[in-house]
Amino acid sequence: MRTLCASTLLGEFFVIGFAGLVAMRTSDLPASTVWAVCGAAMALCLLLCGTLTRRGGVPLGWALQLALIAAGSVVPAMYFLGACFAGLWWASVHFGRKVDEAKAERARLETEPDTA
Repeated sequence: MRTLCASTLLGEFFVIGFAGLVAMRTSDLPASTVWAVCGAAMALCLLLCGTLTRRGGVPLGWALQLALIAAGSVVPAMYFLGACFAGLWWASVHFGRKVDEAKAERARLETEPDTA
């Protein structure tokens, strides 16, 4: 799960940075505000990559997805991009857990003594 979720978060890192560039040009917000918010969100993406396997990592990722969708109020394209990344986040968590379960089952079968 960690690899898939971390890949999604790294993609979001770049999208947030580009959205910051767009927001700086198209919104009435001061550049310092735009970059404080975008910088915090980008830092959260990187920090979440390291905390995905810990308790609370995935729910924080969901909170980030909601924040990306809400960023559409400043950069309208973020409504769409945020929804796309929320879908990717769901797929990363869902299928990542399935892959982890399959790996654990395979490891269990490899270490189990042969009964035949």
